[in-house]
Amino acid sequence: MAVRKSLSGNEAVAYAMKQINPDVMPAFPITPSTELPQFVSSYIANGEMDTEFIPVESEHSAMSAAIGAEAAGARTMTATSSAGLALMWEMLYVAASNRLPIALALVNRALSGPLNINCEHSDSMGARDSGWIQIYAEDNQEAYDNFIQAYRIAEHKDVMLPIMICQDGFIISHGVSNIELLEDETVKAFVGAYHPKHYLLNADEPMAVGPYAVSCYGMEAKRAQAQGMMHAKQVILDVAEEFEKISGRKYGFYEGYQLEDAEYAIVAIGSACGTTKDAVDELRKAGKRVGLLKVRVFRPFPGKELADALKGCKAIAVMDRCESFSANGGPLAAELSAALFQAKSQAEVIKIVYGLNGRDYTVTEAKQLFADLEEIAANGRQETEEYRYIGLRE
Repeated sequence: MAVRKSLSGNEAVAYAMKQINPDVMPAFPITPSTELPQFVSSYIANGEMDTEFIPVESEHSAMSAAIGAEAAGARTMTATSSAGLALMWEMLYVAASNRLPIALALVNRALSGPLNINCEHSDSMGARDSGWIQIYAEDNQEAYDNFIQAYRIAEHKDVMLPIMICQDGFIISHGVSNIELLEDETVKAFVGAYHPKHYLLNADEPMAVGPYAVSCYGMEAKRAQAQGMMHAKQVILDVAEEFEKISGRKYGFYEGYQLEDAEYAIVAIGSACGTTKDAVDELRKAGKRVGLLKVRVFRPFPGKELADALKGCKAIAVMDRCESFSANGGPLAAELSAALFQAKSQAEVIKIVYGLNGRDYTVTEAKQLFADLEEIAANGRQETEEYRYIGLRE
């Protein structure tokens, strides 16, 4: 039976960590993810977990230790934010290329500069090409549910890749809401025990790990790694289907909210989707055919599926909570625009940057954005409208 609790996002993910009870957690504190290793170390001290907690001197060391533990066949997790993820950068690529299914709880926070501790997606989006699976949460419930599903995805024999479970800093991580927790035994049975067959440091299967890859072999290794990401698409759906049976909650690559007959759509990631849903509800009452496409899975990128979900729209606003400095919008806008082009979509697309450094995104702004989309669909898009900021102090 589900247990109803009022928990912050960090508390919810830490509770999932406790229920999974992995073998090893190396971690270094950084706002706003510091609570995650704090909660886990408290659970260990209280005898509620037997995970080996490893305090390290930096985030680079945290990921290095996670790589060593996972290579030795131990189920491993860690947590970080912002500059902590940036300090792990080199080791993120090592973890992915060595096909190590580490789970990382990432609490999204702006990268410097200027120095800022509030919500932004610049940390995870900066690592989007490192080879990690990336799944994002709209709220506390999804943060918990996503972490419960993480190892089933990452450890699948056809995937074997590390996974980031992302939640918006402070908005989700420190905001408290009512959520439903699964029973400990239900989670234990769902996640299962970890018995890898071919872990890297298996004494019965000696091999060289980490040497220089000459040109004759390096490209094949990357292609095999890419195949794991391709396989992850079906595995994510299969795991979500199993999770629905034990929780009653349905997940996929995305959520369409009032999207079936929508002529105007906003596409977003994370907590901004809740705000947009409120705007959609208000405008629907006024007879406007508006909707939201919430992207849950960013890696692997489900471009074909997202484009298909938007096929009935006349105008689309793609929202990025980070700036890629391409002078043409953010990373979600770039990848979705390419997918829409491949699908031969005729919809007008505008690229929006919002919420940087924790700037509020409001229902009023969402409603105005829908009004802009209606105007663009009727009269065409001006060049100055294609890429812009909202909520900016001009």
